[in-house]
Amino acid sequence: MSTFTIFLALIIIVAFLLVVVIMVQNPKGGGLSSSFGGGGQQLGGVKKTTDFLDKSTWTLATLLLVLILLSNVTIMDTPGAETRVFESDEPVNTEVPATQTPAQQPVETDSAQ
Repeated sequence: MSTFTIFLALIIIVAFLLVVVIMVQNPKGGGLSSSFGGGGQQLGGVKKTTDFLDKSTWTLATLLLVLILLSNVTIMDTPGAETRVFESDEPVNTEVPATQTPAQQPVETDSAQ
């Protein structure tokens, strides 16, 4: 298993946890919830947002950013990463088809007349 695969799995887990933590929080007013008429009702929130949820949101967001940056560094440090992206097993057809100018095209005559 490559280092990038490990980082990718961690990024997916942290992103999922971040979505869950954000959905659990109580909206603080304004924003999208009040503009769509959901001022009095909550779908997935709690009564009072605790300090734990606020700190976990910032921690998970920071961790997600760090993991993304580290995964980018591991891709760039992989030897031959640039050439593998552009190399292909199939040959590329580089021939340009010849185009006919209007003078070279055959003239269609109307034989019915």
